[in-house]
Amino acid sequence: MIRATLLACLVLLPLSLPSEMFASEPPVPASDRRADDPRPNIVLIFADDLGINDLGCYGRAEHRTPRLDRLASEGIRFTRAYTAQPICSPSRAALLTGLHPARLHLTNYLPGRPDAPTQRVLQPVIEGQLPLEEVTLAELLRDAGYATGLFGKWHLGNGPFGPAAQGFETVVTPPGDSMPGADEEGKSERAITRAAEAFIEANRERPFFCYVPHHSPHIPLRASDERIARHADAFHPTYAAMIETLDESVGRLLDQLERLGLTERTIVIFTSDNGGLHVLEFPGNPATHNTPYRGGKGFLYEGGLREPLIVRWPQRIRSGSECGTPVVLSDLMPTLLEMAGLDPSKITGPLDGVSLMPLLKDQSLPERDLFWHLPNYTNQGGRPSGAILSRNHKLIEHFEDGRRELFDLSVDPGERHDLSEIEPERTAELAARLAAWRERVGAQMSEPNPEFDPAAHAPLYVDRDPSLVETRATADETGSPWVEWRAAMNRAVQGRSPRVTPPTGDIRLAARDAIVHGRRLRYEPEPFKNVLGYWTETEDWAEWTFDVPAAGRYEIEVQQGCGTGSGGATVDVTIGDRTFPFEVIETGHFQRMILRTIGSVELAAGPQRLAVRPTSKPGVAVMDLRRIVLRPLP
Repeated sequence: MIRATLLACLVLLPLSLPSEMFASEPPVPASDRRADDPRPNIVLIFADDLGINDLGCYGRAEHRTPRLDRLASEGIRFTRAYTAQPICSPSRAALLTGLHPARLHLTNYLPGRPDAPTQRVLQPVIEGQLPLEEVTLAELLRDAGYATGLFGKWHLGNGPFGPAAQGFETVVTPPGDSMPGADEEGKSERAITRAAEAFIEANRERPFFCYVPHHSPHIPLRASDERIARHADAFHPTYAAMIETLDESVGRLLDQLERLGLTERTIVIFTSDNGGLHVLEFPGNPATHNTPYRGGKGFLYEGGLREPLIVRWPQRIRSGSECGTPVVLSDLMPTLLEMAGLDPSKITGPLDGVSLMPLLKDQSLPERDLFWHLPNYTNQGGRPSGAILSRNHKLIEHFEDGRRELFDLSVDPGERHDLSEIEPERTAELAARLAAWRERVGAQMSEPNPEFDPAAHAPLYVDRDPSLVETRATADETGSPWVEWRAAMNRAVQGRSPRVTPPTGDIRLAARDAIVHGRRLRYEPEPFKNVLGYWTETEDWAEWTFDVPAAGRYEIEVQQGCGTGSGGATVDVTIGDRTFPFEVIETGHFQRMILRTIGSVELAAGPQRLAVRPTSKPGVAVMDLRRIVLRPLP
């Protein structure tokens, strides 16, 4: 991808703010923006672990959220909004790319839960950061003339994989564990808000994208004694106090827009990354409960997937609206691009999300299935599984043993009554659609764990089901029966390392760096392409020369796309004297990319050469190729 060069400069922000990373384009002077510029500003506020019923406007009477309740009354409140993954990092990746975590091979929080004998299957090696080849919402808005800023939590890679490399010109990332006091709360809420306020003021004369991913209300829970005392009757007083400070932080941003006269032309969106934490994971919790829904963070039951979603756009959205259509977090990228006057089909290529603009206009969306793929274990007790939601029927498939559960959410939103044996035909049909979808997106799967210990597995996952925690009157009462379970979950992975792609060590062969041979094959540099394309001749081929930093065995991963009717081409990847043939999978569009592992090879340190040559082509073209990664194996 050709990326615009960022101009480094000083950003005028309060001196009390941490400044791990600052970069900014100079604000556009007022005289450089036309008064009739129709493009709206965008403020996207993203909570961390906020559950579906943690706000007053979603039914939680014990939590004080007057500003968010008012925001909902001034816009549209979605009652069936789903996260793209019930865990942190992948949901953030889906938000910013419009792509499913399964397609990105980024399906667990980073760096992920390690493998252990207590776990029946081995987890796939996931991406350890959001790859730079993926195009983000911030990049596209920046290239369209928006000022872009991130204030808060990133959690998609550090250093060269940080937000400044993914389209954010101004970046402020205060820590998530501040000490409450006169000038701060327990999750740097005030530092984050001050930075966002300053960014809004500095860019008030140009369209801006202000992304505010808070650390709150993620554990460890922390608030001032005074605030906690005000919420003594809540399920979790500290958590309720944190919800109050989050609400106040949102209110400050809304007030800033009002003071600057920007309310009418600014879209404000509030949502969260995954369901509320309903299990004991850290001293002083569970943080919340997701009643009436089952489970929470880390599970594919409704309590882990459902999210609050509020959108206010005074110029376009009728105040006091409510929408019950199922939507998913990856829908926000195409929605915001369309709101900004951009055509996603022309600048992004195919996305997994769809624009929600029809719903914002009181219209409807075509019916569609929603999918989830979680081939990982989570710290909350979640196990590898996948799910499909088709209308009101939801199928969950468990990858440890192939067990399936079927629920009718219209009569059983708490997912207590498994219909899989009562409705075997529907179960089989949905399972087949889920399997076909996994193939289309190139989803990674688990494999048997040779170290599996059934006796160690049963107490954590079988004898007690952490998706069915009994909610009692208080968090302490709810968590007390799970103390030993929590300790055993922690001991199971003690001293073990997660399996993720490291930020350094792999060899990435990008399409733009290929040496192209032939008549029509070429590098296509458009941001959403960034591929070797026009591969219509089997005689055309490409190669890379590179250095191997350390001898060892390397996994070979190919990122390919293929349009409808062109699948089935055969291709040889040759490294040294080894050749690895693979058959191109049809993905529905040449720029709809999937990741595929085609083998592994032993490489000596030093200079190497890799070539990609088609051997047959049944359709109009071979494929589009974005990158090849050689990943060191343990």
